Amino acid sequence: MSICLHICMCTSCAWFPQRPEDSIRFPEFQMNLNLLQNQNFAQSHGPGRPLSPTMGGLYSEYLNPEKVQEHYNYTKETLDMQETPSRKVASAFIIILCCAIVVENLLVLIAVARNSKFHSAMYLFLGNLAASDLLAGVAFVANTLLSGPVTLSLTPLQWFAREGSAFITLSASVFSLLAIAIERQVAIAKVKLYGSDKSCRMLMLIGASWLISLILGGLPILGWNCLDHLEACSTVLPLYAKHYVLCVVTIFSVILLAIVALYVRIYFVVRSSHADVAGPQTLALLKTVTIVLGVFIICWLPAFSILLLDSTCPVRACPVLYKAHYFFAFATLNSLLNPVIYTWRSRDLRREVLRPLLCWRQGKGATGRRGGNPGHRLLPLRSSSSLERGLHMPTSPTFLEGNTVV
Repeated sequence: MSICLHICMCTSCAWFPQRPEDSIRFPEFQMNLNLLQNQNFAQSHGPGRPLSPTMGGLYSEYLNPEKVQEHYNYTKETLDMQETPSRKVASAFIIILCCAIVVENLLVLIAVARNSKFHSAMYLFLGNLAASDLLAGVAFVANTLLSGPVTLSLTPLQWFAREGSAFITLSASVFSLLAIAIERQVAIAKVKLYGSDKSCRMLMLIGASWLISLILGGLPILGWNCLDHLEACSTVLPLYAKHYVLCVVTIFSVILLAIVALYVRIYFVVRSSHADVAGPQTLALLKTVTIVLGVFIICWLPAFSILLLDSTCPVRACPVLYKAHYFFAFATLNSLLNPVIYTWRSRDLRREVLRPLLCWRQGKGATGRRGGNPGHRLLPLRSSSSLERGLHMPTSPTFLEGNTVV
C-alpha cells in the first residue's frame, strides 16, 4: 500500500504543478484549467452576464467613456466637434436666450406665489407651466455647455442625464397644457372640482404630472437604450433607441390632439346659443389658453417631425437629421414666449410681474437723490374686482370685466 501511495503522490506532483515555473511545462493543462474556472464563475453569476467584478449587465457600460464616441461614430457621417467662431456665437446666443427664459418664468412664479389672488386653479396650472419652462431653460443651458467637443468626453450616464433633463421638462410642459385644458373644460361646464376642501386634488394632479414626466424621461437610463444594439440607435440622439423616441413622440402627439379636441369642444359650448357662459370675457380667456397651445404646437412641431423622421430613417440615410439642433433651438422659443403671453393678456399679472422691476427702479432713483418725493411711492397692487368676483363664483375663474382675461 505504501508503494501505491508513493506512486499516486508522484503522479499528482507531475500532473499538477505546484510552482509557477512548473506551469510553463504544461500550457495546455493550464489553459483548460483557466477555462474551467471562467465557466464556473459565469454559472455562479447567471447566464448571459459579463464577467465583471463590480457591475453586471447593461449598466456596466454606463461609466465607459468610449461608448459615446462609439455611437457617434456609427450614426454620424463626420464628428465635426471643433469650436468654430460661428458655433461659439450660436452657443452664446442660446445661453443668453435661456437666461431670459429663466428670469421671465421666475418672475411669473414669484407673482403667482406672493399674491393670493392668483391661487386659483387656473393660475396654479399656469405657474406649473412656468416652472417647467424655467427648468427647461436651465436644462438647455446645461445641454449647450455640455455639447460640442465636450460630448465625446461624457460617459453614457452623463449623456443620459443631459438629454433626459430636456425630455422631463418637455413632458411636464405637455402635461401642464393638458391640465389647463381640463381646468377650462371644468370651468365652462360649471363643475366645482377645486373647492377649498379639495385643493389637494389639484396639487396631486400637478405632482402626478411631474412623476410621470420623471418616469418618461428616465426610461433610457433605466435600460431602454441602445448601448448594446447600434443598429437600433437614433441618429439625432445616438444613445437613445429609435423605439423609445417614437414612443415618446407618439405619446406627446396623442396628448396634444386630445387637448385640441377639448378646446374645440369648449369653443362650440361657448358659441352655442344655449350656453349661458358665452360672452366676450369668456371668449377672451379661451383665446389666451388657445394662444398658449398654438404657440407650443408651432414651436415644437418641427422638432417632433424630425424625431418622427429619425425613428423611420436608416442610419446615415437622411442628411437633414444632422441639422436637428436648429429645430430644437427653435423649440426653445416656446419657453420664452409663454410668460409674454401671460403678462400680455392679464393686466393684474402684468402689474405683479413688473412689481420687482419697478421697486428696483424706485430704489435706484431714491439713492440718487436725498429725501425723495413721497408722492412717487409705488402704490400697492389693488385687487381686480373681476378676479375677486370670479373667485366667489361657483365655477373656476370666469371673469366679468376686462382687466383680467387669464
